Amino acid sequence: MSATTEPTVLITGLALGESPRWYDGRLYFSDMGTSELRATNENDITTTELIAAIPTMPMGTGWLPEPDGRLLIVSSRDAKLLRREPDGTLVTHADLAVLSKFPWSDMVVDGRGNAYTGSIGFDFPFGEPATGIVALITPDGTATQQADGIEFSNGMAVTPDNRTLIVAESYGQRLTAFDIAGDGGLSGRRVWADLGDGVPDGICVDTDGAVWYADVPNQHVVRVAEGGEVLQTVKLDRGAFACVLGGPDRQTLYIVAAEFNGAASMAPDAPRTGQLLAVPAPAPGAGWP
Repeated sequence: MSATTEPTVLITGLALGESPRWYDGRLYFSDMGTSELRATNENDITTTELIAAIPTMPMGTGWLPEPDGRLLIVSSRDAKLLRREPDGTLVTHADLAVLSKFPWSDMVVDGRGNAYTGSIGFDFPFGEPATGIVALITPDGTATQQADGIEFSNGMAVTPDNRTLIVAESYGQRLTAFDIAGDGGLSGRRVWADLGDGVPDGICVDTDGAVWYADVPNQHVVRVAEGGEVLQTVKLDRGAFACVLGGPDRQTLYIVAAEFNGAASMAPDAPRTGQLLAVPAPAPGAGWP
């Protein structure tokens, strides 16, 4: 089934949007190109405010469960997981450099406060490609490696029962699943979906158990079932970096997209082609993010 609805453009002039998250009535997203974490206005999703400046490039975000509710942010290039305190200050929640000094990517925080994030394993976009790792960071800030051999760790999602982590392997062109133990540890690694020529970036899960994945080189977002059956495709005119199901009923797919030409697109003076888009989804969001 192919989408016929044209996405609505909500915001233009972004640099390189990443890791959109719907939380407490607002849409949050990282802008890698401006080193900012921003959130939409509660009453107007077309305007944003600065939540935090992360000079070493913000990536994945998530929140510790209520009543704590503090925000966690991956600071990619200095290999830290930051925590935003109630007064707005940023402190180190976990030093990820003990596991990998290479850039860290997307992250998901599950319903128990366990955070999962991946190091891509090389200095993208300049270094020679290599495999990376997936790490678990428990609520007290303890970081442990849980998997290796990941072919460009990217988007992550946790199913609503807190029992399965799904990881997008961009260079592996697949979604990989792990069983989550009671202590947060990972096991049972398996291919959740072989995507053929798909290059998955950010991902999210819906109530039907399907996964939406964003795809930069193929310029679309795709909804797939476990096993890889394509259920829906939304075509764009630029690369799709990440997506999330949000809105009051969690049935709007929000997409961050931009034109991407490798290192040139990441330069400080690169044209700001980034957009935030929205399209209705057939099923509400579930689990995390």
